[in-house]
Order: sequence, then C-alpha cells, then structure tokens
Amino acid sequence: MAAAAMAADEAERARGRRAALSFAAIAVVLGLPLWWRTTETYRAALPYADIDGLGQQPVQLVVPVAVVFSPGSVPGDLPSPLPFRDVQEMKISVNLRTSVTSRYEMAYRATTAQEEAALAVATAREADAALRPLQDVSMGSLTMYVVPETSSLLPQGTSVYVGRHRSALVRAEGGLAALHARLRQVTQVMSFTATSIGAALSDRVPDSRLSPDVRRSLKSSLGYEITFSLLNPDPKSHAVDWDIEGAVNRYVKPVLDKLSLVANFSVDSQILYYAVLGVTPRYDKESSSFLLSAHSLPHVINPVEARLGSSAASLYPVLNFLLYVPERSHSPLYIHDKDGAPVSTNAFHSPRWGGIMVYNVEAPASPQASLPLHVDVDMARVMEVFLAQLRLLFGLSREELPPEFLLESPGNEGLADWELDHLLWAHTVENIATVSTTLTSLAQLLDKIGNIVIKDDVASEVYRAVASVQTAVAKLAVGHLHSAFQASKEAVTSSERAFFDPSLLHLLYFPDDQKFAIYIPLFLPMAVPILLSLAKIVRETRQRKKEPTKMD
Repeated sequence: MAAAAMAADEAERARGRRAALSFAAIAVVLGLPLWWRTTETYRAALPYADIDGLGQQPVQLVVPVAVVFSPGSVPGDLPSPLPFRDVQEMKISVNLRTSVTSRYEMAYRATTAQEEAALAVATAREADAALRPLQDVSMGSLTMYVVPETSSLLPQGTSVYVGRHRSALVRAEGGLAALHARLRQVTQVMSFTATSIGAALSDRVPDSRLSPDVRRSLKSSLGYEITFSLLNPDPKSHAVDWDIEGAVNRYVKPVLDKLSLVANFSVDSQILYYAVLGVTPRYDKESSSFLLSAHSLPHVINPVEARLGSSAASLYPVLNFLLYVPERSHSPLYIHDKDGAPVSTNAFHSPRWGGIMVYNVEAPASPQASLPLHVDVDMARVMEVFLAQLRLLFGLSREELPPEFLLESPGNEGLADWELDHLLWAHTVENIATVSTTLTSLAQLLDKIGNIVIKDDVASEVYRAVASVQTAVAKLAVGHLHSAFQASKEAVTSSERAFFDPSLLHLLYFPDDQKFAIYIPLFLPMAVPILLSLAKIVRETRQRKKEPTKMD
C-alpha cells in the first residue's frame, strides 16, 4: 500500500511538473511573440540614403540663350562661322556642401527675314512687340538680338534694351570679348545672379557672407495673403472713402494673375478706426508740418500690427499694405529718410511684412468747415506705391542695373516675363533646399524617437517628395524651368504633409520605462506562479540527483 501511495504521489508530481513546464513553454513560445507582435510600433521603410543625398546633390541651372546677329553686327573675330554653339559655366558656392552651377547654352545664329523686318521699325519698344511671335516663349529661355553700333533702335547712351518679354537688344560695341561680357551681364540680369541664388539659399549661407539686403525678399511659399488696410485714427474729422475693390480689380489683379504661377494669392481689405501709429511725430516749425524720422519707423509697425489681426489664423505669409490718414492734429505728416530728406512717396516698406503709406488730407479753406471732411482717396497714386512695395517684397528691384541699361516698363501686369522667370529660378532652388532640410529633420526625428509610428501614407509622401526633388533637379539640368518649378512645389507639399502629419506628434508616445510601469502589474501576477513552479522543479531535480550519492 505504501509503495502504491508513493507511486501515485510521484505520478502526481510528474503531472504537476509537466503542467508547469507546459504553461512556461506556452508563455515563452506563444505568449511573448504574440505580445511583442501586437504591441510593436509599426514603422514603414523610408529612403534614408536618398534623403541624406539630397543635401549633397549638385544643382545645375541651364539657361538656353539664343544670340541673333542682325546684318552689320557680326564681330570680325568670331571663332566659327554662324551658326555655332557655345557653353558658359559658372559655379556659385554657397557653403562647403552646397554649390550651384549655372550653365548658359549659347546658340549663335543670324537673323531670319522675318526678324530683319521686325528690327526695321523705328523704336525698340515696337521691335520688342514685333519680335515676340518669332521667339522661343518657353520659360527660362532668352533671346539676345545684336544690332549694329550705329543702329537707331537704341537711344543715345543706351547699350542694352530689355523688353517686357524674354528678349533684349544689345548694341555691338567693341570685339567679341566685349560682346561676351555684355551678354553675360544681360543674361544674369534676366535670369539669376549669384546674389539672387545666395538669397534663395540664405539659410545655408554663413551670416558673415550675407549682405543686409539678402534677407529682405519673401521666402518661397505655396501661398500668400494680401491685406489692404485703411487706418483712420480721427473719424470725427475725416470721412475717408476708398474704392479698394475697384482698385484691386484694376491694378492688383493683373499682377496677381501673372504671379499665380508662383503661388496662390488671396486679397482682403479692412478699415480700422481710431488706429494710431504709436509714435508721436515731431513738429517742424519751418514747414509747419509733422515729421516721422527714419529711426522712428521701426517703432510704428508693432502697435499697428496688434490691431490688424490678420496673421493670427493664417497658414501663409501675410503681406500688409496700410494707408494711414493722419489725424487732424498731426496733419500734414511727412516721412523723412536717413539723410533727413522727405520721401517722395511718403511711404516706407518693411522687409517680409509689407508697407505703410501716409495719405495727407488738404486742410479746408475755411476754418469753420463742417466736420467730418469727406476724403476721396486717389487710388491710382496709392496703388502705384503699393505695387512698387510688392515688387520689393518679392526681390524685384531695378535699381542695381548699370546706367546704360534701358528696361521697358512692365505696364499693367506689374512685372515682365523675364522677371517672372527670375522669381521661378530663385523659388525653385529655394524649394529644393527647403525640402531637403525638411526631410532631413524628419529623418533625424524618426531615428531619435524609435517608438513613433510611421504610417504607409507618411512614407508615401516622403517617397513622393524625394522623387519630386530629383525630378526638379533633372528638369533644371535640361533647361525646363516651368516643369522644374512645378516639381519643386509638389515636393514642398509632400514634405510638409509628411512632416506635419498628426501621427508623428511625439507627445502621443511615451518612453519605455512607462511601458514597463504599465505591463508589470498585468504580467507579474501571471508570471509569479509559473516562476515558482519552475523553481520548485529545479530544486526537486537537484534533490533527486543527490539522493543516490547519500545512499552510497
């Protein structure tokens, strides 16, 4: 009976050991992998190598240039008979890792019969209009017409005439070397310069190499919001009437229609009463007027901007254009420059912000005139100033040109075709650099925080951004400016969608020590019986191994 009881007890212990080992095996073989699989962070694959290569990818800007010689303008020292081709390259160094190469593909030829007829007109403006249908109208391409030194098309003292489109008239002066220097100067003015490319890549250029004017132009953006504001601090004295809707349709809309290729624009307007500049002007007894000096202008913007409220909920940069009608106690009010001379437009602009124009109201002839005085704003004069400020905000300045250059006025469109190309060159390069910086920051963030989920749609946006940047660089290398700019815009859109995806907010995740604090109270009660059973099995196994030794 005792032997049977011991055998039954041993069998029961064996079943207990097998059960404990089975539970442990199930927990290790099935439970842990299942828990690990169901709780692991899903991270879609990203092209880290391609992202790292974007910052070092060489960018080549190719500009197709046609140089057309009219009869009597061909230099005698041409290296080859017409037609022939030549290439001029220039390297623009930004920093140790970034450089841009400009490549001007020059195609030299003689004029056709139609072009000779177009050049036989009386003025350069008429020639520019007549030559337009005969030119290559693709964006980024240029046509230079070389006219004889004695040609009457160009006024006396003028060596270069730049029209509204993508062509220029160049007077043949000197030999081939002088012509090459002149053509290089014209092509850079009509396409891009080292300064404009450096301004587009200002985030990568050391501050010591930047001039104060480099950071004045607006950064590239997918959209801009333009706000026209009328500030009437003294409505009891002035009843101001401005036809802003008609002025926008007549003067601003043609400009924005042409700039619509660069970005999307929205326009709104507002009237602010009792809004003052925040700076007390100085009274000048000699002129019986009030003055705003140049050093006080920076203090004008902050108090006014607090009243605007237009940039608080805006997704895009806001351009503010303010028309200020001084109160009666501070009229007339004039702005003076740094030298103390009055500003002819009575206006000033702030880089990347907008501009302010002071609109003085003529004092009534009789001191007993009834108030408020009715004021009709001359919108043509006001919009002329605001459009000039808009050009400055986009970096389109014509003040740095040599005196022998004659530039045709862009007319109602506000900017010439080659100036639009100038913007596209700069914005395309800036977009490529912006996407590279955005994707690099995103890759570093995801590499640093390993428990952030990378969804498939985020990964697809990253792949799309990388592919678009590579397409933009390839299109620039073959001189297709429009296609390159569109690809760069798509790259910016995709990179921003990926970077600002809500699933990438690191605040939604917690570190590993918090995971252990959550899982230990759940798994410890289940693990303790299994661990104790395994410990008991180990002790019994050791005890059985020692028993025969004691019997000996």
